[in-house]
Amino acid sequence: MTPIADLAALEALYGPPVPASLTKVVEQITPAYGRWIAASRLVLVSTVGPEGTDCSPRGDVGPVVRIADARTLLLPDWQGNNRIDSLRNIVRDGRVSLLFMVPGENNVVRMNGQAIVTADAQVLESFTQNRKHPRSVIVVTVQEAYFQCAKALMRSQTWDTGAIRTAVPTAGEMLREQDGTFDAVDYDDNYVARAQDRMW
Repeated sequence: MTPIADLAALEALYGPPVPASLTKVVEQITPAYGRWIAASRLVLVSTVGPEGTDCSPRGDVGPVVRIADARTLLLPDWQGNNRIDSLRNIVRDGRVSLLFMVPGENNVVRMNGQAIVTADAQVLESFTQNRKHPRSVIVVTVQEAYFQCAKALMRSQTWDTGAIRTAVPTAGEMLREQDGTFDAVDYDDNYVARAQDRMW
């Protein structure tokens, strides 16, 4: 395939941006964007580091992040698999993008900015749930915010539970693909129970 090798060729292919796509961009969390973020229990976190890029979902039972002020978001890092790919990237390169999703809503709110990782005790304790607190918190300084066009979620029928869905492999099956001795059935059948005391 022939790549598009320069910006002039790319811009000629697409033409100028739709005016509203530029008007919607703000440099801080406005009241409207703040209401959206407060309603979001799922965010996709994109980072970049020396080894490449990483995108990771983060979720919670309530707002997935805390709005500290009009330029600052706090994202607790709850228990996971300890790969810490996103955190490794942020420590070395603070650039970060966040996509906030709300069930049933086809728009997605995007935040771009700079992040740090903190383990300050006072910050960690402020997020305590079920007598547990996160091991660290990602602190994002917002530089740009805007909502994404709804067409992607509309086309994919993401929230339409009646849409036709293709059967997908389970997590256990994907692990067994790499290790033929892995007990995929036990992993899948018991994962929900195992995860209950590791949610926070």
